[in-house]
Amino acid sequence: MSNTEVDPAEVDRRLHEDNAQAPFVLDVRSEDAYEEWRIDGSTNLPVYDELLEHDFSTLENHLDELPTDTEIAIMCGAGVTSARAASFLREQGLDAKSITDGMNGWGRLHRTDDVEDVDGVVQVVRPGTGCISYLVHDGEAAVVVDPSQYVDRYLAAADERDLSIVAVADTHAHADHVSGAPQLADELDVPYYLHGDDTGARENVTELEDGETIAVGERALEVIHTPGHTPGSASFRFGDALLSGDTLFLRSVGRPDLEDSAEDAVRTAAGQLFDSLEQLMDLADDTVVLPGHFSDESIRPLATELGSLRTETTNELLSYVADDDEESFVETIVESLADEPANYNEIKRINWGETQPGSDAEELELGPNNCAAN
Repeated sequence: MSNTEVDPAEVDRRLHEDNAQAPFVLDVRSEDAYEEWRIDGSTNLPVYDELLEHDFSTLENHLDELPTDTEIAIMCGAGVTSARAASFLREQGLDAKSITDGMNGWGRLHRTDDVEDVDGVVQVVRPGTGCISYLVHDGEAAVVVDPSQYVDRYLAAADERDLSIVAVADTHAHADHVSGAPQLADELDVPYYLHGDDTGARENVTELEDGETIAVGERALEVIHTPGHTPGSASFRFGDALLSGDTLFLRSVGRPDLEDSAEDAVRTAAGQLFDSLEQLMDLADDTVVLPGHFSDESIRPLATELGSLRTETTNELLSYVADDDEESFVETIVESLADEPANYNEIKRINWGETQPGSDAEELELGPNNCAAN
């Protein structure tokens, strides 16, 4: 990489781990693109179309708004117009670099964190998409849960910890990203686990049921069937940890409309989700909730004790469950559903085994995290 570019992983690290060296992130995309999907804390100057024409006049007019003593990391869609902006700003004496591959690169970024309060769990976060996956391990054995299509990230994480991947599992059939679980299981010749209600047309899958376990060394993942987000959604207990998939997030719960968006179907699925959350709420207060998505990265790693989620007011939908108020829970979900994840029908067909991922598989899942119910 040239000294005129900065890697997305380096931007992420400095924004969250090295405040003294945090860059000023300048996003030059259009206002609509920025509002839909962006790096938190970045600044938008919508000059994308001008940069395509090598017109730097608006950028020049805003020079006095840019820092002179801080590195400026410039974001665009794929790294082309940001490179032009960075070159112009360097000519003006500013320390400016283009973020490699733009938002495309940001969407592919994976970061691994060992969960300090839980023995044997590595959290793999994609800051650009809000997706979270896990490597759970005991002794030399590991199971990968909810992997992305970038399977090399999990192979590397296992190698770095001298672990052997013995199985792969999905908590459900995902709608927001292409699952790498079938590919990873096939490459390693290990079982691929998924609840039977979510397998679709997929072959070479070991179907899970409520109460079953997946061996991880001398320990095990305990399967809890938690339908609602999908019919086959499951959560996995691993010691004091709960890998809650898309059933329970730290700020919300999984949306119940991606299987069938008709209002009656949504209400039925929301009722199932309410029952599933009631089941999870029966777990001990010190259970560490490890979700499948995030919307707020102020916590790193993304983990919160269930007791804290009971008492905090940041998860409105969970508070309805605590109050046994199913009616308000369902009504709030029906009234506040956000836009569906981009290309979710095509992604689901891939994850159901109905179609094979094509050359556009990476582009299909790039975009904001829209799997939460509100």
